[in-house]
Amino acid sequence: MSNQRQQKPTLTGQRFKPRKRDEKERFDPSQFQESIVQGLDQSGSDLEAVAKFLDASGAKLDYRRYAETLFDILVAGGMLAPGGTLSEDMTGTDFCVFKAQEDMETMQAYAQVFNKLIRRYKYLEKGFEEEIKKLLLFLKGFTEAERNKLAMLTGILLANGNLSASILSSLFNENVVKEGVSACFAVKLFKSWLSEKDINSVAGSLRKVGMDNRLLELFPANKRSSEHFTKYFDDAGLKELSDFAKNQQSIGARKELQKEIEDQMSRGDSLKDIIAYTREEMKKSNISEQTMVGLIWSSVMSSVEWNKKEELVAEQAIKHLKQYSPLLKAFTSQGYSELTLLLKIQEYCYDNIHFMKAFQKIVVLLYKADVLSEEAILKWYNDAHLPKGKSVFVDQMKTFVEWLKNAEEESESEEEETD
Repeated sequence: MSNQRQQKPTLTGQRFKPRKRDEKERFDPSQFQESIVQGLDQSGSDLEAVAKFLDASGAKLDYRRYAETLFDILVAGGMLAPGGTLSEDMTGTDFCVFKAQEDMETMQAYAQVFNKLIRRYKYLEKGFEEEIKKLLLFLKGFTEAERNKLAMLTGILLANGNLSASILSSLFNENVVKEGVSACFAVKLFKSWLSEKDINSVAGSLRKVGMDNRLLELFPANKRSSEHFTKYFDDAGLKELSDFAKNQQSIGARKELQKEIEDQMSRGDSLKDIIAYTREEMKKSNISEQTMVGLIWSSVMSSVEWNKKEELVAEQAIKHLKQYSPLLKAFTSQGYSELTLLLKIQEYCYDNIHFMKAFQKIVVLLYKADVLSEEAILKWYNDAHLPKGKSVFVDQMKTFVEWLKNAEEESESEEEETD
């Protein structure tokens, strides 16, 4: 046996250095901030020069990776720590939204800077929306002047379509709702938005993202009432917005009422109970008879599964409407209500193609049930009908209308003979 100690095997071969592209780049926003701050300081208060600098820098700096840092600097002057305070370990810039003048003209100029930047680098769009959502959550950490400028800027960007109204969801966070921060910010934001666009445009944007029914959430639970909302925004000079919110609430209440009436029908509640309930709700919600009869018509027609065959649906409709004609009669005590119902029937038959040939039969049934008067039918026939399917429905009613006119003439002749 050899006394010599056995040598351990060694690895041989060439060692390779990892390729640069395989090395993960360290996330270091401080160097990025330094480059942006330096460029902004050199551009100064000339926002056209700022826009050109940002455009050119996108080719050299990693905007995709440091989007949040970029937008923090442009809005607040430097990187923001959680809560909205500026990071103190880095030099900031005075050329940002928060240090700018508090007026619409200045904020419009800043909005143009963001607009040009995002149009040039489309991938920043999502990051920008996330940034604004974050800033809205940090509102309590900003001064009143900073909040005002951010509100004006956000309103302009919403009006120009640079932001989706979905960013407003951050304003419903309990942290900013309490102490009235959200409501106060919303006043400035909507004033700015409405100075650029009309209420219909604002309403359309809110509806698109389901924010139209959430405006009351700007207030704490103990102040979340229609009356408080109306007074607050009326006093702030935003009556258009408070009227819109009131109308949305009314629409929501009507939808709930319609659903409840449908549920009552499905349960087989008596017509007497349904009429009593509907009258009570009509009074409580201050709903007109014309609006109510349209709502009842929709409830009646939504409470049943209709046959898809045109030849069978008319018979089914007559049987169903005969059952609920007393309900319709209870809310057609005025001529305008009868005409409203006729227009609803016309609209329904036009929108639901299987009912196109059933229009005349429905009208005749409701005439016989004393829901519709001959005066209302003649008014509809002569000049009050809708353009939808006008020729089809007027032609269907021609024979019946002639019969009504003849019956009226005969009645007048009989009265004269009696005299």
